[in-house]
Amino acid sequence: MTKSRKKRLEMGLLTVGEIAKVCRVLPSTIKYYTSLGLLNYVTRTPGGYRLYDRDETLRRVEEIRKLTQRPNLSMLKEVII
Repeated sequence: MTKSRKKRLEMGLLTVGEIAKVCRVLPSTIKYYTSLGLLNYVTRTPGGYRLYDRDETLRRVEEIRKLTQRPNLSMLKEVII
């Protein structure tokens, strides 16, 4: 493990792939949520990789999951009728 990666992990900053693994979603999901403005990255590495705050991003992804899994009344009406 490189010094920069170790320092980044100690600070709780993860790349798209790393945060996707922690959140148990695809990297494309993280990128999509970011493009919608639902997630924000903290900074970029010199190589251009987005870095996300581990705890904040995990909390937001869980919140998005809960909200998108909750059916609304119009959806229930379509299913029942």
